[in-house]
Amino acid sequence: MLKRLEGIVIKSQDYGETHKIVTVFTKEYGKVAAISRGANKPKSRLRAISQPFVHADFLIYISKGLSTIQQGQIVHSFRQIREDIVKTAYAAFILELTDKVVADKESESFLYNELFHTLRWIDEHDSYMVPLFMYELKLLQRAGIAPVVTHCANCQTTQYPFVFSIREGGLLCDRCRHLDEHAFMIEDNVARILAILLNVSLERVGTISVKPKNIHMLRTIFDHYYDTYGGYTLKSRKFLEQLNLLE
Repeated sequence: MLKRLEGIVIKSQDYGETHKIVTVFTKEYGKVAAISRGANKPKSRLRAISQPFVHADFLIYISKGLSTIQQGQIVHSFRQIREDIVKTAYAAFILELTDKVVADKESESFLYNELFHTLRWIDEHDSYMVPLFMYELKLLQRAGIAPVVTHCANCQTTQYPFVFSIREGGLLCDRCRHLDEHAFMIEDNVARILAILLNVSLERVGTISVKPKNIHMLRTIFDHYYDTYGGYTLKSRKFLEQLNLLE
C-alpha cells in the first residue's frame, strides 16, 4: 500500500553498507519503520530525507513488516538544531523518548503536532527549556506515568501551597506534605506552570517567560521523576549528562 505521508525522522541507523532503516513519526500512521535503500550513497536522492530531525513529505510503501521509502521532499530541515550541539542533544533526547513511547502504526496526531512545534521552537529560539518540558510531560502522560500537577496527589485539593513529591508522584498540599520529607519545595508559580505545561498545546503559546531559577528547579524535578518512573534507557540522556546539561 503506497501512501504519501507527512512525517518527522526520529531515528536513522545503517543497514548494510548502503542502506538505512529510518523510523518516521507520521501524522496519520504514527511511527513507521522503513528501509531507505541506498541512502548512505553520497549521490542518493534519499540521503537528505533519511537524517534525524528532518520534517518531510514522504512516499512510503506501507507493509506489515518493514516498509519502504520510495521518495520524499524536505519541508523543514531544522538547520539551527543541526548546527548547535546543545540543541542537537536536547532534540535527540525528545526524539529518542518519542520512539520509546509511541507505538508502531498507531495514529498520534496530537503528539505529532506537539513534536513538530517543539522542534521548530528549538530551531528558532535560544530559550527552549519550557517547550521541552511541555513535550516531555505530554509524552509521560501518553506513557501513563505523568505526575499529578493539577491538585494534591493524596487528597485532591487544589489549594496552594504545594510541594512536589517524587515518591508520591506529583504535588502534595500543605496538609499532606508530611508524606514525603524529601519533597521539593516549590513556589506557587512553579506549581501553576506545571499544570499549564501539561494541559496547554505549544501551538497556543505566544511567549514563554519563566525565571532561570524556576527553569533549574523544573529541570531537576523532571530528571529525578524520570529516573524514578521512566524505565527507559536513553543514550541521549547519557550524552546530555556528559555535556553537564542534566543535573
